[in-house]
Amino acid sequence: MRALLQRVERASVEVGGQVVGACGHGFLVLLGVGPHDTRQVCERLWNKVLRLRIFGDQNGKTNLSLEDVGESVLVVSQFTLYADARHGNRPSFTGAAAPDLANELYEHFCELAEKDLGHARVGRGIFGADMRVSLVNDGPFTMLLDTDELGLGERQ
Repeated sequence: MRALLQRVERASVEVGGQVVGACGHGFLVLLGVGPHDTRQVCERLWNKVLRLRIFGDQNGKTNLSLEDVGESVLVVSQFTLYADARHGNRPSFTGAAAPDLANELYEHFCELAEKDLGHARVGRGIFGADMRVSLVNDGPFTMLLDTDELGLGERQ
Protein backbone atom coordinates (compact mmCIF):
# COMPACT_ATOMS: atom_id res chain seq x y z
CA MET A 1 0.00 0.00 0.00
CA ARG A 2 1.04 3.58 -0.50
CA ALA A 3 -0.10 6.60 1.44
CA LEU A 4 0.75 10.15 0.49
CA LEU A 5 0.42 11.90 3.81
CA GLN A 6 0.01 15.66 4.02
CA ARG A 7 -0.18 17.51 7.31
CA VAL A 8 -3.00 20.02 6.83
CA GLU A 9 -4.74 22.88 8.57
CA ARG A 10 -7.90 21.64 6.85
CA ALA A 11 -8.93 19.57 3.85
CA SER A 12 -12.14 18.63 2.06
CA VAL A 13 -13.28 16.50 -0.85
CA GLU A 14 -16.19 17.22 -3.18
CA VAL A 15 -18.13 14.94 -5.50
CA GLY A 16 -20.59 16.55 -7.88
CA GLY A 17 -20.14 19.94 -6.21
CA GLN A 18 -21.05 18.60 -2.74
CA VAL A 19 -18.60 18.19 0.13
CA VAL A 20 -18.61 14.49 1.04
CA GLY A 21 -15.71 14.47 3.49
CA ALA A 22 -13.54 16.90 5.41
CA CYS A 23 -11.09 17.25 8.27
CA GLY A 24 -9.65 19.99 10.38
CA HIS A 25 -6.04 20.08 11.54
CA GLY A 26 -4.48 16.68 10.91
CA PHE A 27 -3.70 14.56 7.86
CA LEU A 28 -4.96 14.28 4.33
CA VAL A 29 -4.19 10.67 3.37
CA LEU A 30 -4.20 9.81 -0.33
CA LEU A 31 -4.33 6.02 -0.22
CA GLY A 32 -3.27 3.62 -2.98
CA VAL A 33 -3.65 -0.15 -2.86
CA GLY A 34 -1.41 -2.64 -4.63
CA PRO A 35 -2.43 -6.08 -5.94
CA HIS A 36 -0.64 -8.01 -3.17
CA ASP A 37 -1.90 -5.91 -0.25
CA THR A 38 -3.91 -7.52 2.53
CA ARG A 39 -5.92 -6.47 5.57
CA GLN A 40 -2.81 -7.08 7.69
CA VAL A 41 -0.74 -4.74 5.52
CA CYS A 42 -3.54 -2.18 5.78
CA GLU A 43 -3.52 -2.45 9.58
CA ARG A 44 0.26 -2.02 9.72
CA LEU A 45 0.07 1.07 7.51
CA TRP A 46 -2.72 2.62 9.61
CA ASN A 47 -0.71 2.01 12.79
CA LYS A 48 2.28 3.74 11.18
CA VAL A 49 0.14 6.73 10.16
CA LEU A 50 -1.46 6.94 13.61
CA ARG A 51 1.88 6.90 15.43
CA LEU A 52 4.06 8.88 13.00
CA ARG A 53 5.54 11.77 15.00
CA ILE A 54 5.22 14.78 12.69
CA PHE A 55 3.25 17.22 14.84
CA GLY A 56 5.05 19.87 16.85
CA ASP A 57 5.47 19.63 20.62
CA GLN A 58 5.66 22.58 23.03
CA ASN A 59 9.22 23.25 21.81
CA GLY A 60 8.27 23.17 18.12
CA LYS A 61 9.98 19.81 17.51
CA THR A 62 8.19 17.23 15.36
CA ASN A 63 7.74 14.87 18.25
CA LEU A 64 4.00 14.19 18.55
CA SER A 65 1.77 11.78 16.66
CA LEU A 66 -1.81 11.96 15.47
CA GLU A 67 -2.57 9.66 18.40
CA ASP A 68 -0.88 12.12 20.81
CA VAL A 69 -2.53 15.30 19.57
CA GLY A 70 -5.98 13.88 18.77
CA GLU A 71 -6.35 15.56 15.39
CA SER A 72 -8.42 14.42 12.40
CA VAL A 73 -7.89 12.74 9.01
CA LEU A 74 -9.41 12.82 5.55
CA VAL A 75 -8.82 9.62 3.56
CA VAL A 76 -9.14 9.69 -0.24
CA SER A 77 -8.59 6.67 -2.51
CA GLN A 78 -5.82 7.30 -5.04
CA PHE A 79 -4.94 4.45 -7.42
CA THR A 80 -2.65 6.83 -9.34
CA LEU A 81 -0.05 6.43 -6.57
CA TYR A 82 0.78 3.23 -8.45
CA ALA A 83 1.43 5.01 -11.75
CA ASP A 84 4.39 3.71 -13.72
CA ALA A 85 5.87 6.35 -16.04
CA ARG A 86 9.11 4.53 -16.88
CA HIS A 87 8.13 3.90 -20.49
CA GLY A 88 6.79 6.61 -22.77
CA ASN A 89 4.69 9.56 -21.68
CA ARG A 90 1.44 7.87 -20.78
CA PRO A 91 1.53 6.33 -17.30
CA SER A 92 0.42 2.76 -16.74
CA PHE A 93 -1.69 1.87 -13.72
CA THR A 94 -1.40 -1.92 -13.93
CA GLY A 95 0.52 -1.88 -10.63
CA ALA A 96 -2.62 -0.84 -8.76
CA ALA A 97 -4.98 -3.37 -7.19
CA ALA A 98 -8.20 -4.42 -8.89
CA PRO A 99 -11.13 -2.20 -7.82
CA ASP A 100 -12.78 -4.81 -5.56
CA LEU A 101 -9.63 -5.35 -3.49
CA ALA A 102 -8.75 -1.66 -3.50
CA ASN A 103 -12.22 -0.68 -2.25
CA GLU A 104 -12.18 -3.37 0.44
CA LEU A 105 -8.83 -2.21 1.81
CA TYR A 106 -9.71 1.50 1.48
CA GLU A 107 -12.85 0.87 3.56
CA HIS A 108 -10.86 -1.17 6.08
CA PHE A 109 -8.30 1.65 6.45
CA CYS A 110 -11.13 4.16 7.06
CA GLU A 111 -12.75 1.83 9.60
CA LEU A 112 -9.46 1.48 11.48
CA ALA A 113 -9.14 5.27 11.57
CA GLU A 114 -12.71 5.63 12.84
CA LYS A 115 -12.11 3.00 15.53
CA ASP A 116 -9.02 4.81 16.83
CA LEU A 117 -10.07 8.43 16.32
CA GLY A 118 -13.87 8.30 16.35
CA HIS A 119 -16.25 8.80 13.41
CA ALA A 120 -16.42 12.57 13.85
CA ARG A 121 -12.66 12.94 13.27
CA VAL A 122 -12.46 10.88 10.05
CA GLY A 123 -13.57 12.18 6.66
CA ARG A 124 -13.76 10.05 3.52
CA GLY A 125 -13.86 10.47 -0.18
CA ILE A 126 -16.03 8.20 -2.32
CA PHE A 127 -14.15 5.28 -3.82
CA GLY A 128 -13.97 5.46 -7.62
CA ALA A 129 -15.68 8.85 -7.86
CA ASP A 130 -14.37 11.87 -9.73
CA MET A 131 -13.34 14.00 -6.74
CA ARG A 132 -12.11 17.54 -6.12
CA VAL A 133 -9.75 17.74 -3.15
CA SER A 134 -8.99 21.06 -1.45
CA LEU A 135 -6.45 21.54 1.30
CA VAL A 136 -4.37 24.01 3.21
CA ASN A 137 -0.96 22.46 3.87
CA ASP A 138 0.57 22.84 7.31
CA GLY A 139 4.33 23.28 6.97
CA PRO A 140 4.12 22.02 4.28
CA PHE A 141 4.86 18.54 5.56
CA THR A 142 4.31 15.76 3.00
CA MET A 143 5.51 12.15 3.12
CA LEU A 144 5.11 9.12 0.90
CA LEU A 145 4.75 5.89 2.85
CA ASP A 146 5.14 2.66 0.90
CA THR A 147 4.56 -0.54 2.89
CA ASP A 148 7.06 -2.49 0.78
CA GLU A 149 9.80 0.10 1.37
CA LEU A 150 8.94 0.31 5.08
CA GLY A 151 9.06 -3.46 5.52
CA LEU A 152 5.34 -3.58 6.35
CA GLY A 153 4.23 -5.50 3.24
CA GLU A 154 3.49 -9.21 2.89
CA ARG A 155 6.40 -9.85 0.51
CA GLN A 156 9.09 -8.87 3.04
